[in-house]
Amino acid sequence: MANSLQEQLLKAGLVTEQRLKQAKTSKRKQRRKGGDEQAAAERRQAEQARADKQRRDRELNRQREEEARQRAREHALRQLIHEHRISRDGGDVAYNFTDGSTLKRLHVSAEQHKGLVDGKLAIVRQDAFYELVSAETAARVAERDASLVLVLNKPGDDEPEDEYADYKVPDDLMW
Repeated sequence: MANSLQEQLLKAGLVTEQRLKQAKTSKRKQRRKGGDEQAAAERRQAEQARADKQRRDRELNRQREEEARQRAREHALRQLIHEHRISRDGGDVAYNFTDGSTLKRLHVSAEQHKGLVDGKLAIVRQDAFYELVSAETAARVAERDASLVLVLNKPGDDEPEDEYADYKVPDDLMW
């Protein structure tokens, strides 16, 4: 019983030594071939996983770069507003304006109030604060982000058109 089946068949004379060697070699080749297929499948899976990881990494890097560019644009905009803001010290006139649906009030000097009304000055939002800047600066801010410019009057905006200017008022009108 200690002998293998191949040895028993050899002793019985049913197979030759040559035939046993051929059987062993073919068996070894089949094992290798099956192992090669399995290894190839594992390599394909590993390559696919590596490609997926590279794709995810590229997408993550693209998102990070976009966020960095956005932060740089916001910083440049803050810097522009900060460098060109006009001091409101000694403001004794209240200027009312809207921020979205909220009514806000900013105290400015009489000269600054006239500049706001004439369109020479503007009010922009910087984070949670409101800054007074020149109309040129407000135009540059509006190029980058128009939602930050809250008040930028055009010259002549404060004069409403008289809808009845073309009509003659009768002299005999009695009240």
